Amino acid sequence: MSYLYVAEQGATIGICDNRFQVKYKDGMLKSIPVETLEVIEVFGKVQITTQCLEECLKRGINILFYSTNGAYYGRLISTSHVNVQRQRIQAEIGKNEKFKLAFSKNIIDAKIRNQIVILRRYARNKEEDIRRPIVEMQNMLKKIEDRCDNIEQLMGYEGAAARIYFNILGKLIDPDFTFNKRTRRPPLDPFNSMISLGYSIILNEIYGKLEGKGLNPYFGIMHKDRENHPTLASDLMEEWRAVLIDSAALSMINGHEIDKEDFHTSLEAPGVFLGREGFKTYIKKLENKFRTENRYLTYVDYSVSFRRALDLQVNQFVKAIENEEPGLYQPIKIR
Repeated sequence: MSYLYVAEQGATIGICDNRFQVKYKDGMLKSIPVETLEVIEVFGKVQITTQCLEECLKRGINILFYSTNGAYYGRLISTSHVNVQRQRIQAEIGKNEKFKLAFSKNIIDAKIRNQIVILRRYARNKEEDIRRPIVEMQNMLKKIEDRCDNIEQLMGYEGAAARIYFNILGKLIDPDFTFNKRTRRPPLDPFNSMISLGYSIILNEIYGKLEGKGLNPYFGIMHKDRENHPTLASDLMEEWRAVLIDSAALSMINGHEIDKEDFHTSLEAPGVFLGREGFKTYIKKLENKFRTENRYLTYVDYSVSFRRALDLQVNQFVKAIENEEPGLYQPIKIR
């Protein structure tokens, strides 16, 4: 299945002869068969015809709307996916503290282990000694296993590991790019700009997969409820942050696939953001990453794309809550 990203300002998305068509201001036309499309993501001032909207609703094709800088606005979805009984199970699981803690521990354990793998990968060609911070992160893993009695403690250990992780990442990035700490809303440097956009994209991809299984993305397990925030999607995103988004951004910067000139600042929207060409390059990189085959899932004995793995993990989450067995959900752990 295909994902369609449209970021050209003034473009129009329509449908003709059983193909979605994107018409650009310069007259260029691109098209894709309706049978192959799963999601449309639009950034900024992009028009969509009513015929296209109707076809997307009939076929269950989600349309996601972002600002030109990647801030998420909302989505157009059909209601054919709703599974009330499954959502009632979700609501009940939210009262099961034992399940919630075990499930959350599994995810944060995997997240920290994946961060450690990423640090080791990118330290190989650097002179930076990362042995001490790795030990400190491993100590967080031991504390999660031995001392963690509630989710508040768990998130404290996760936060401590994250601070160590991002501090070391800043020393592994090409020196032409400065990264000192994680900054959001707005991102204050190119690396933060890239991962913030990437996190938003993968969060909303998981959101769509949850809805596709009849789940409510707002009934979280680990993160506290927040107004207008899909906390369950945030929960399931944690294991993927370093695996998909951080690694893609590091690869682009250290591989000189993107330059500082590909970013810009704006008085209207304070912060650092990808420019037009840099945005295209980054989206292409992410899409290639999502399509990359891997064998990291422990419960299948064949290769799947990372995008397919996201879908399979949502299936495992359904099994876990329906059986009230958190161990049925095994987060991805890279090597």
